[in-house]
Amino acid sequence: MSTKINQNYLKLNESYLFSEIARRIRVWQSENPEVSNKLIRMGIGDVTRPLPRSVVDAMITAAKEMGEAETFRGYGPEQGYDFLKEAVRKYYTKFGVELDSDEIFISDGAKSDLGNILDLFDKDNTVLVTDPVYPVYVDTNMMDDRKVIFAMSSEENDFLPMPAPEYKADIIYLCSPNNPTGAVYNRESLAKWVEFAKENGSIILFDAAYECFVTGDYPHSIFEIPGAREVAIEFCSLSKKAGFTGTRCGYTIVPDTLEREGGNLNKMWLRRQTTKFNGVSYITQRGAEAIFSQEGEKEIEENIRYYRDNAKIITDTMDKLHIYYTGGKNSPYIWLKCPGDMDSWSFFDRLLKEAYVVGTPGAGFGKSGDKFFRLTAFSTHENTKEAMERFEKFVMKTR
Repeated sequence: MSTKINQNYLKLNESYLFSEIARRIRVWQSENPEVSNKLIRMGIGDVTRPLPRSVVDAMITAAKEMGEAETFRGYGPEQGYDFLKEAVRKYYTKFGVELDSDEIFISDGAKSDLGNILDLFDKDNTVLVTDPVYPVYVDTNMMDDRKVIFAMSSEENDFLPMPAPEYKADIIYLCSPNNPTGAVYNRESLAKWVEFAKENGSIILFDAAYECFVTGDYPHSIFEIPGAREVAIEFCSLSKKAGFTGTRCGYTIVPDTLEREGGNLNKMWLRRQTTKFNGVSYITQRGAEAIFSQEGEKEIEENIRYYRDNAKIITDTMDKLHIYYTGGKNSPYIWLKCPGDMDSWSFFDRLLKEAYVVGTPGAGFGKSGDKFFRLTAFSTHENTKEAMERFEKFVMKTR
């Protein structure tokens, strides 16, 4: 007799996209050592600006507390310390959203909770994701052998698919602003998804990891939409907001009114977290609390403005070249149509070899991305300007 494994893992693709990008870069560098130092990476989704000073100071203070018997802390509450939950609660009031602190769960990032939340749902549920898609949504459900269906997006709907009668789904993943397309739903469109979920008894898993880039009257939270508390769970990360990609902290909001089949999902999630999660460190949570302070918000806005300026450099280049794109204005991602009707991998190869610029081929995010390409604003001003100058010269040569 032998131990049985979860065969669903064997059905998953390897991390093909970024491993293949890395492989092609290595080959190019080995063949072109004299120019390999000119490479500019515009495909990475990681931030480059350092943690805000107020965050660092708060973490230093917390670390010192942990070194004194009088202020040392052991295990903290799995759902997060009250001081951070209260800071998040107050932040949401800026959007007109009132939350109870017990609806806020501090986590080590949105990615973890977007997968872990599936513990609350039966494996027979059908899952709807938009295409192009953040691969985590698909892979975490494939690990449980759930059926996954796709709402296809395209240039025709500006990569913002809307609900349709044929989408018979129990769980719906929405990301706005979207990764990879940068597209953002307005209130009217998001309200249609909420109404669709209510009519079908579905649960929306709303990924708001990039809400800090939203400007104007676009919603930051799905809970700005009437009725969302009956159909939605929201996930947010401090990774892009405050440079916490290497520090790890985020939060998930599960309304205390959200119920299905006699089960209260808020209480179920609390039970899950207290069983399977030990919480985020005290030092990290004190740093996260500083994000929402007056000084912290000022510092963070400076960093976000820096990335927005980069995004504008990119979008101005696309406008000048008359290239279709989404994103950039409310997102750090610019999703552009490959010039000359090239497929995304061909465009990747030519941009690398002729302009020494790296982006992300859209085909890695799904069928709808085959002729599109993602650039990010997470670089320096100098590299972004240089990359776009090269990009412009490259595109002009292809026409």
